[in-house]
Amino acid sequence: MAVNRVPVLKRCRSLELEPGFLGIDKTSNRKLKRANKKMSEYGLQLREKQKAKFIYGVLEKPFRNYYTKASKMRQGTVGDNLMILLESRLDNVVFRLGLARTRMEARQMVDHKHITVNGKVINIPSYLISAGDVIAVKESAQSSTLYKNVVEATAGRIVPEWLDGGKETFTGTVKQLPTREMIDVPVNAVLIVELYSK
Repeated sequence: MAVNRVPVLKRCRSLELEPGFLGIDKTSNRKLKRANKKMSEYGLQLREKQKAKFIYGVLEKPFRNYYTKASKMRQGTVGDNLMILLESRLDNVVFRLGLARTRMEARQMVDHKHITVNGKVINIPSYLISAGDVIAVKESAQSSTLYKNVVEATAGRIVPEWLDGGKETFTGTVKQLPTREMIDVPVNAVLIVELYSK
């Protein structure tokens, strides 16, 4: 499996992204050094795509598959549909519910079969959730110190309005699929669509 070994804060600086969007509370005092070069239109489009891929932890081939799927959806714009598909990934929903500190940690929890959807263990991080799904931490895993530490660390995190969950009960319900307005990720999906439609 491909692994990005670039330090997270360095990558955030290069993409001009706040680490808080990844669930990381560290900040860097270093400034991005660019020789006052004006970025080309292609450069801006590429940076938005890299930003979305980095935030959601998706590689190029699956990301392109999401774009293809979004372009075939009948309702909404392609850019909005792309963001909704990325937001509907199981690892992202686990992160949004506050059951994990970062999306990477959420991905690992899903991989290790700690997460259930409607009572059934799912170990596919890219699994797309639907409205009405109930996401929970498996009972045998709830007693581990890992989850107690996670609940303490994510105590101040606000659960999005499209989800209904309690970190204390290790359970969350998908009230509805998110709309683009409900997604607080700083990505301009229009630029990604322009890049792929060339």
